[in-house]
Amino acid sequence: MTECSLVLARGAADAGERIGAVRPAHIDLLRRMAEAGELILGVPLMDAAGQNRGSLMLVQTEALARYLDAEPFRREGIWESHAVHRFRVAPLPYRPFPDGPAPALPTHSIAVAYDGTDAEAPARRLAVRDAHLARVRPAAEDGTLALGGAILDAEGRMTGSVAVTAHPTVEAAQAWWSTDPYVTGGVWRDVRWHATRFAPLPYRSLPGAA
Repeated sequence: MTECSLVLARGAADAGERIGAVRPAHIDLLRRMAEAGELILGVPLMDAAGQNRGSLMLVQTEALARYLDAEPFRREGIWESHAVHRFRVAPLPYRPFPDGPAPALPTHSIAVAYDGTDAEAPARRLAVRDAHLARVRPAAEDGTLALGGAILDAEGRMTGSVAVTAHPTVEAAQAWWSTDPYVTGGVWRDVRWHATRFAPLPYRSLPGAA
């Protein structure tokens, strides 16, 4: 697995009114970072109507401080706040990210899932982890799972997950995940759902991709 930094940003209340003026500089920064291999993924967190509510960024840790310092969405207040987490990308046979023109409406969904905080939480994850990976591997092969991995705490223990799937609605994503061992086994206790879409950026291949 490849460890990196996960940035989850919440959009400001008036971001929708101002984001258009700032987006070109944001995309230019992401394009340069993707080309250099410093940006693993950068996508908006959207509501069902396609309105931007924040951002999800996976950045190589050595480039994190430089990225945050340069990010126009942070500098111009498009982001109200942001949090950084350690993250590990699961090495699965992913397909390349979509690279056509950015669509007007969401094409994918994001699950940001947090495990329980009780003493049994690590054991619950470990008990069904192999079954979970067996389920998501073919999903990566057929393009249903665009990216997945584990949120880590400061000591490197898995405390949650992020998964991006090719479901244009959150409801479709929820239905698909409802039979996953991390759901049926009680691993994920707090899941935040978002719609998203991909900008055409020169991403490098994910770990495990064919």
